[in-house]
Amino acid sequence: MIGIFGFGRFGKLTATHLAKDFNVLVFDRTDKSSEIQKSGARAASLSKVCRQDIVILCVPISTLQEILKKIAPVLKKDVLVVDVCSVKEHPSQWMKDLLPETVSILATHPMFGPDSASDSLENRKIFLSGVRIREKLYQKIKSYLSAKGLIVVESTPKDHDEQIAVSLALTHFIGRTLSEFSAGPLNIDTEGYKRLLHILDVVDHDTWQLFYDMHRYNPYAKEKRIAFMEAMKKISDRLNDKSCV
Repeated sequence: MIGIFGFGRFGKLTATHLAKDFNVLVFDRTDKSSEIQKSGARAASLSKVCRQDIVILCVPISTLQEILKKIAPVLKKDVLVVDVCSVKEHPSQWMKDLLPETVSILATHPMFGPDSASDSLENRKIFLSGVRIREKLYQKIKSYLSAKGLIVVESTPKDHDEQIAVSLALTHFIGRTLSEFSAGPLNIDTEGYKRLLHILDVVDHDTWQLFYDMHRYNPYAKEKRIAFMEAMKKISDRLNDKSCV
């Protein structure tokens, strides 16, 4: 059986897909019993969720340390704990530091969300890093995910955070900036502008907390953000310099 901690938008997505193949128990800090039941899973207490063979933490990065400390004393021995945070270095280290040595750890980042993967996981990417896990179990999980149509990307937490600082954090930064700029559909537009507005769709349903966390906890996000803004300034300066015409 699988236990899930957290039933936000991504926790709901996770429960819905896994409940097709496994018995899934879900704990959330608020009473979401009816919603959990509709997903195919069952609501359960924190202690019962922690006694399952696999426990998936679908929680914001900013709450992860607090939750790890809370579940550490009640986790089943030899349980596999999985996180789904969009940043990997800090969460991986926190899990190693705060969870008992008997606990296996798998760091993941599903690179899709409730909107893009509501109907199918086909050709969606998921990042895996076996922080502390038996090879046989790791390969079994990898095979299951691949069979679901997911593209499994394997690397280190450091490599993940360096790349995701551009592919995710910077993309969301541009999307939030477009939103602040009040960009929107126009009658007189171009295909390029329509593609630009697609970034707004990507960030439209995500919370500010998620956006803030992916920048605060990714050690490479700030430098990429600053480099991007400096590049924009260079282009603007060139436009303002009449000698460059």
